[in-house]
Amino acid sequence: MSVAGNLRKVRSLGRASGLRKVARLARRRPRVDLSHPARSPLGSSVVNCVTYRDGIRIPEGDDPVAAVRRVRGYGKGFVWLGLHEPTDQEFAGVAELFGLHPLAVEDAIEAHQRPKVERYGETLFAVVKTVCYVEHEQLTATSEVVDTGEIMVFLGEDFVITVRHGRHGSLGPLREELESDTAQLAKGPSAVLHAIADQAVDEFLTVIEAVQADIDQVETDVFAENGGRVDAGRIYQLKRELLELKRAVGPLSRPLEELATRPFRAVDPEIQAYFRDVADHLLRATEQLAAFDELLNSILQAHLARVTVAQNEDMRKITSWAAIVAVPTMVCGVYGMNFEHMPELRWRYGYGLAIGVIALACLSLYRGFRRNGWL
Repeated sequence: MSVAGNLRKVRSLGRASGLRKVARLARRRPRVDLSHPARSPLGSSVVNCVTYRDGIRIPEGDDPVAAVRRVRGYGKGFVWLGLHEPTDQEFAGVAELFGLHPLAVEDAIEAHQRPKVERYGETLFAVVKTVCYVEHEQLTATSEVVDTGEIMVFLGEDFVITVRHGRHGSLGPLREELESDTAQLAKGPSAVLHAIADQAVDEFLTVIEAVQADIDQVETDVFAENGGRVDAGRIYQLKRELLELKRAVGPLSRPLEELATRPFRAVDPEIQAYFRDVADHLLRATEQLAAFDELLNSILQAHLARVTVAQNEDMRKITSWAAIVAVPTMVCGVYGMNFEHMPELRWRYGYGLAIGVIALACLSLYRGFRRNGWL
């Protein structure tokens, strides 16, 4: 496909932006971006393309070529181009227009990258993981608890390109929130990168709170009266989902440290202090995940101990009843032998005496086992 053909796809951005229905940024649950191509009749990966000058949105055309020409003609401002899961053909024109490095373009299209920050000439390429808590009525051994996605950010002096993967992590509400703070947005594309990282870390904390509720429920069930009957698969499933969450949270610390300390031409020095604040919040999330991991290990060990205790109790009950049943079995077995000369065999009260002895012995054993807690 030619560059012109690719850029015609980008021009559909203005019509797509009119279809978006976004609300203010919610703190509780991530929302699905209504600009997702599955919801758009345009079928384009382009979500939006907006020009900003001095932190103010310029209500002009949404053609990336014209937007870049205007920004570079004015000598200030930047273009924010947002895409969702673009294909090679859809992204080829954008990559050529902004001069993006082929390795970074490949990472942005294929996704499944670790959080990182890389510099390609004057362009900064950052990857941020997004997470979403999957609602479920009851935690089972197969319940999905955490869903992850990715946001790739290309950062230049006069542009920022966001490539989102996944059904969550919408940037629409974030864009509106940034546009309401013109002073922050006037600091350039790095303000957008900070806002994305800040939103991702806030969502980490939100998901961690929701996961904590699941852990608390499992802990309550394990230490309940019948805690030994709890399915251990629920605990293992939580550990697997927690591991997926740790893969999204843990590796982000180094990129944030680099953004907060290393000088990047595309990053405003005033924004670096904000990255340090995000890194502090990330540290809190990392510490909570480490605590959850230890807590789940303790819950699992406690569950295994409860299972062992329950099995021992079952074995004691079985042993007790086997001992009680052994008495009549022994007596009846003796008198069931076909010997002609046996004591009390022809006595009138022999049957009643045998039954009485059996009952008395069984009752004595039962009371003894009950007193010792075996029954």
